[in-house]
Amino acid sequence: MDIKLYNSLTNKIEPFTPIHAGKVSMYVCGPTVYNDVHVGNMRPVVVFDVLRRFFEYIGYQVTYVSNYTDVDDKIINKALEEGKSEKTITDHYIKAFEKAAKEIHSRLPNLTPRVTEYMPQIIHFIDSLIKAGAAYEIDGDVYFRVTSIPDYGTLSNMKLDDLLVGARIEENSKKESPLDFTLWKATDIGVAWDSAWSRGRPGWHTECVVMVNSIFPDKIIDIHGGGFDLKFPHHDNEIAQSEALNHNKLAHYWLHNGFINLNNEKMSKSVGNVITAKDAIAKYGGNAIRLLLLGTHYRAPVNLTDDIISGNQSELLKMESAYCQLAVALQLNGQTIDQGKATAIQPFLSALAEDLNTANALTELFSVVKEANQTLRARPLDTKKAEGLLFTLRDMFSILGLDVHYPILTEEDKKLYSSYLSAKSEKNFALSDEIRQKLIQRKIL
Repeated sequence: MDIKLYNSLTNKIEPFTPIHAGKVSMYVCGPTVYNDVHVGNMRPVVVFDVLRRFFEYIGYQVTYVSNYTDVDDKIINKALEEGKSEKTITDHYIKAFEKAAKEIHSRLPNLTPRVTEYMPQIIHFIDSLIKAGAAYEIDGDVYFRVTSIPDYGTLSNMKLDDLLVGARIEENSKKESPLDFTLWKATDIGVAWDSAWSRGRPGWHTECVVMVNSIFPDKIIDIHGGGFDLKFPHHDNEIAQSEALNHNKLAHYWLHNGFINLNNEKMSKSVGNVITAKDAIAKYGGNAIRLLLLGTHYRAPVNLTDDIISGNQSELLKMESAYCQLAVALQLNGQTIDQGKATAIQPFLSALAEDLNTANALTELFSVVKEANQTLRARPLDTKKAEGLLFTLRDMFSILGLDVHYPILTEEDKKLYSSYLSAKSEKNFALSDEIRQKLIQRKIL
């Protein structure tokens, strides 16, 4: 299948060609774990989970890595405020993040490295940059020299001269240029490591480059992803370091997802317009939040309102009802439904192959739901068609990560259903209504 992705590095949609045939290497920047994540942090979790599922469904072997930044000033400040160790803080919020990811029905990446696990590699990497003339040390701090590469700002399309004009005059006059960014920070506050320059800790922008270099033998990957807000300076700074040392741009394809707005306003902690992921999932349900995030193309902003979520919940009920009724009808007709092949999934896959267009993919899913309902109304039931639609919906739900299940009928269920039909035919409406409620609870009706 031909796949096209919008590459933020070139600002155009390009055919996807992996470095190694049949394999996909993918790295997505993960959270800094010092607090409960907000619902906006779940967007890359869902977007790249679906991309991974799609690749795997069409036959690719995917290595998906997403890190945890577990050393940072915010973490250290939190630890000092609460009188706890940094590791206690980060362990707690990593666990909370993974719980939210699972409750929104995302699979965890193949690898979830922590920065603190890669400190020797980070120190060696920074030392290599110094030796290559791309970094310099002053008073125990190490900075990257942005003039060491010819095209700094290539991802965000920012020119070095323009950046210099707009740069603030900093108190830190040690740096050669105000744009030079920190690779190593000397400090005696909080967790720190010994290095040739000082006892300190690394800067944020070095972590991901080192992890990619350490985990992927090619030192370059197919896809690097994250939120749109990471393009500059974080991802530009990653590219700069990779160019200086490995003479590549770290990834062939750079993918960035859009923001989430809350009631038509950009979420901002400074104005309190934020809802945590755990609160959103508890209030609306993981499926409803996931459907919200999938209902808009990943590069466009998503708006979260009660009305929109309510609409999503209604759509989910329609999907689930059609799925369950197909399964029930087939079982009542003596069919086994433990395995089978999707027969109408190609348009859905084609939508995802066009830059992961989940909105169009959902349109195809709704079309199958409509066809399923029409098939269920027809008499006699076309079991072959019903079976194909059932497994088509099963695969669609699986790729999108929507957690929808159908009931497996027991002999008791079948007898209860038969009693329901008998009561209806005998016009015993009180009994039929009573049985009907039981069948609805079991998702048989």
